[in-house]
Amino acid sequence: MTKYTIMSENIAATKKFNFWYENNPELGFERIKYLDKLMRFSGNRLIKVLVGQRRTGKSYILKQTIKRLLESGVQPENTIYINKEYLEFDFITDYRILSDFIEEYKQTLRPQGKIYIFVDEIQTIDGWERLVNSYSQNSADEYELYISGSNSQLLAGELATLLSGRYILFQIFPFSFDEFQEFQQIGVSKESYLKYLQSGALPELFHLTDIETKRYYVSAIKDTVLLRDIITRYKIKDAGLLEDIFKFLVNNASNLISISNIVNYYTSKGRKTNYETISTYISYIEQTFLIHKVERYTIKGKELLSGSYKYYANDPAYKNYLYAGVNYGIGSLLENVVYLQLLQEGFEVYTGAMRNREIDFVAIKNDQKLYFQVAYVLSDETTIEREYGVYKNIDDNYEKYVVTLDDVELPIRNGIRHVQAWKLSSILKQFNVI
Repeated sequence: MTKYTIMSENIAATKKFNFWYENNPELGFERIKYLDKLMRFSGNRLIKVLVGQRRTGKSYILKQTIKRLLESGVQPENTIYINKEYLEFDFITDYRILSDFIEEYKQTLRPQGKIYIFVDEIQTIDGWERLVNSYSQNSADEYELYISGSNSQLLAGELATLLSGRYILFQIFPFSFDEFQEFQQIGVSKESYLKYLQSGALPELFHLTDIETKRYYVSAIKDTVLLRDIITRYKIKDAGLLEDIFKFLVNNASNLISISNIVNYYTSKGRKTNYETISTYISYIEQTFLIHKVERYTIKGKELLSGSYKYYANDPAYKNYLYAGVNYGIGSLLENVVYLQLLQEGFEVYTGAMRNREIDFVAIKNDQKLYFQVAYVLSDETTIEREYGVYKNIDDNYEKYVVTLDDVELPIRNGIRHVQAWKLSSILKQFNVI
């Protein structure tokens, strides 16, 4: 006789996504850096929250985490994986149904001891926060929860207060350059970096063979996020304007932008809009992680400035496949990718402001502060003076870098290091402290 009871219809339909009954769900490319960090925070009642844009690999990371737990001795029947992206889980519409399903699972699999619950795209379940709060505090049964969502407001407002001190957030990005190298089985070089820069880092892109298919895939992601996560959720009236704003931000990456500038831009083209609408639409796009806003930071006063910001796309694929040839070249694309790399390494990133000069990035982690100026190439002395000159009046002792795609690495100049972009990862790893 089997130790399992007769399966309900729901359990039977969803067992293929779990590791029960000796199933081995597809795990994809192992995101070792995220897994190692997640496992360091396992073994307690802290709620592990994965956030990030759709299709960046959160689902695979959750399943890879289950695999790690199984390798550590956890029994398969002590894990349950629920993914609201799959039709088989459509019946879970609110927290009560989710709770009932977990009870069905317990009655069928009869797990002994701690239960590990994984819920992917949990924001689509009404009242999900009530279940998470209840299960994380349950003193009668022991649960450990891992949840994911595609909106930065997942733990905003009252929920953040409710769960204060009882969750840890992990932001998931598309492939880093290091992951790209490992996946493609290629070495560190300018050639491999350019390939990464001019392609994109969404994991699924590397399983697609031709440009048109990749373009269709990237467009489909953009459309899904805009429609499902913004237009439908917030009942957007002018969907065309929302998409135009996204395009505008992608095509103006690395430029200082104000909401007033955008309003004036569309007004000049005969579009009826206003400051509040533009500001609201941008905030919605930010919440889905399609775009990141970078605030300005005064070097001397150490204060944040309002009014103008820089915006960067979450992946170079949007520029490369949807809006190629518009507005900016490889230098701005490089700046976008360097920004993402700093985020991936856990830095808080700002644009530095000092007198009439702007420093591309002020990156802060723990007690470390690093400065980065990014340029395509240092083609002549005028360019060198311009890029190095931004540091002229900064008299602190924090490390300062100029990052480019030059074939030759220049010697240290006035304490400022030149870094070829494909070698930046080795520099940043020196500051990897949890």
